[in-house]
Amino acid sequence: MPTPPAAVIIPAYNEEPGIARVIADIPRDLVPEIIVVDNGSTDRTATKAREAGARVVFQPDRGYGAACLTGIAALPPETEVVFFLDGDYSDDPAQARELLQALEKHQADLVLGSRTRGGPEPGSLTPQQRFGNWLSTRIIRLIYGHAYTDLGPFRVIRREALSRLDMQDRTYGWTVEMQVKALQQELKVVEIPVSYRPRLGRSKVSGTLSGTFKAGFKILWTIGRLSLRRPLI
Repeated sequence: MPTPPAAVIIPAYNEEPGIARVIADIPRDLVPEIIVVDNGSTDRTATKAREAGARVVFQPDRGYGAACLTGIAALPPETEVVFFLDGDYSDDPAQARELLQALEKHQADLVLGSRTRGGPEPGSLTPQQRFGNWLSTRIIRLIYGHAYTDLGPFRVIRREALSRLDMQDRTYGWTVEMQVKALQQELKVVEIPVSYRPRLGRSKVSGTLSGTFKAGFKILWTIGRLSLRRPLI
């Protein structure tokens, strides 16, 4: 079966320690187009990414979702499937192959890499991340009847399905917006286990109390806001 034209979008803010390693481990035979969105970095993230072979675009307005939206706007027109991957080397980029295989095998629209199912390494997920994942996925299950296990960033989606989702969030609610809207649009969603290791460099979200609180609040607020569009099951 021929491989569909694929691209990966990597939002990056001060990811100099890990960005080149992330790019080097992406299977280029499957994902020839690598887009790094520099989200206002003050280090050499952009330089390292460019040297490693990625195309770098810039989004000075800080926010995870803002960077992802900028990456989507930069996709080549022939792209059929889109990966999203963080730039901190916590996920294993080589597992993009497994995500794509699951997409094709199950004829899915969206495949999510579940860190919790994959057995994360000690110290890779903080207690607040584990609790936030547990709470958010339980709320989604109560509302929509779908049992997600993670809100992790590593995922692949068909471009046509991505367009249907009309993604809007510009900050911490990006991943959960995609997962909730996928259920609302009745997309076929599959989860597979992925490995997860401690990130390279300090986290800008889970590494600070304020970042953790802001992210958690935005995720729960996003679930609540989107749930108003559909009745409870």
